[in-house]
Amino acid sequence: MGIFTPFSEEELIPQEERIEVVKKRGRISIGIPREEHPHESRITLTPDAVSVLTANGIEITIESGAGLGAHYTDTQYSEAGAKISYDPEEVLTQPIILKVEPPTLSQIESIQPYSYLISSVQINTQHKEYFEKLSGKKITAIGFEYIKDRHNALSIVRLIGEIAGTSAVLIAAELLSSTHGGNGLLMGGVTGVRPTNVVIIGAGNVGENAARSALGLGATVKVFDNSLTRLRRFQELLGRRLYTSTIDPKELSKALIRCDVAIGCLRGEVRSPIVVTESMVKKMKPGAVIIDVSINNGGVFETSEINTGTNKAFVKHEVLHYCIPNITSKFARTTSKALSNFFLSYFLDVTEQGGFEAMITRDRGICQGIYMYKGRITNQQIASWYDLPYQDINLLII
Repeated sequence: MGIFTPFSEEELIPQEERIEVVKKRGRISIGIPREEHPHESRITLTPDAVSVLTANGIEITIESGAGLGAHYTDTQYSEAGAKISYDPEEVLTQPIILKVEPPTLSQIESIQPYSYLISSVQINTQHKEYFEKLSGKKITAIGFEYIKDRHNALSIVRLIGEIAGTSAVLIAAELLSSTHGGNGLLMGGVTGVRPTNVVIIGAGNVGENAARSALGLGATVKVFDNSLTRLRRFQELLGRRLYTSTIDPKELSKALIRCDVAIGCLRGEVRSPIVVTESMVKKMKPGAVIIDVSINNGGVFETSEINTGTNKAFVKHEVLHYCIPNITSKFARTTSKALSNFFLSYFLDVTEQGGFEAMITRDRGICQGIYMYKGRITNQQIASWYDLPYQDINLLII
């Protein structure tokens, strides 16, 4: 008489063990250097984001003082798990360099060959030597301006654009005051006083948020763009009818003559198109304000000049011009948090995918963000702008 068992004879035979195969996670070490540009106050990761990343095994080395512009102290980063370094060389020798501004030529000297660089590109403010030096070190470089999401939208461009649009209106409101040489106007006006007249050139993401802010303050807004589709979508997004027009020089000139504030935020394939000539600017009111958000890509106004000396407006033809690159740096804390939210999920995905190389082959949006792969230019705009040899990224990545 056998022993009772609820299992069949076949079930009692030893079975082969099934072992879960876990993706191999390579060591990820990120260096965040201090920004050297005099007007750059942003940082790519907040202490909260650093805390999450270090808890997931990512090593982060931050140069001392890198977060002070956004009001984050070394102590906060140290408590979040980052290593604080007083040696810029140590930070720049990490396998992954993460920063807001493109590295300077002296910083590139310290970057190790075959490293990864993630930063903005700012094609209009660069020079050929920058790309040649990166190429000489076989760097793989990813530009903020080119990273796309699963919906084929420029993720960081849209993120920064939201802040830039609102920033442009706030800065214009400040410059309109008598203290800064403006006409002493309150943005929007009050009961019994005509509202401020704002002209926005560009119906994209920046223009949309500039219009929301200006309308919220009570200003009258006129929007110009060469795309009827964008203008139609613009009105639908704002949920109201407002003055829109294609960029007809005659109509634009008439609007500029009457306006108190003109905001330029057009994007181009390579350079932003100049649609406001010097003669148009000469006809504007004395004390009117121009905010050229597109100055990073060349500018929309013919009279615009990149102002890197001081963080102030300059006067040309009695019109105040604000042409500071990276307008969102003026609101460094908000922008840093927005950038950090993006890069937190980005680096968590990198760890899940098993490293950068694995992620590049799987994520087409990140792949499109690469403008240099192991020293080879993979962005056609950059290659044609600086007369450099171009190679298709799809032929380089296996």
